[in-house]
Amino acid sequence: MINKWVRSLSLVLFIGLYLTSNKTGTMKKTLFLFKALSDETRLRILNLLTGGEVCVCHLTEALQVGQSKVSRHLSYLKNAGWVEDRRDGLWVYYRLVPAKTHFHRKEMEALTLCFQENKSFRQDIKTLRRILKSNGLCE
Repeated sequence: MINKWVRSLSLVLFIGLYLTSNKTGTMKKTLFLFKALSDETRLRILNLLTGGEVCVCHLTEALQVGQSKVSRHLSYLKNAGWVEDRRDGLWVYYRLVPAKTHFHRKEMEALTLCFQENKSFRQDIKTLRRILKSNGLCE
């Protein structure tokens, strides 16, 4: 179900990529930004970060995947310009990068709407909320 949704979203975003890249001349940067959205795990991470900053340990638990996989995808998203991190002792927290352009704001709005419409993404949010409620902050 998510893979079908990813393909549809990719097509819509590719059209936006083509239109904006021709105007700004930053095709490589824009292409890398959109390639980051071509993976289910990265989309799930972005979905979980729409609610604000989250520790890697909570992302790992919510997604039920290994820490190395989550870290690898977070690194990809960071390099693509979607997320930024903050260290606090042993813990690393990630959040979405604030939109700097009108186009970036619209991309985030479109993604958020898509996340809200998809049952799997809504379930991930419920799982994260349950984890945060029971575990609290990392210590």
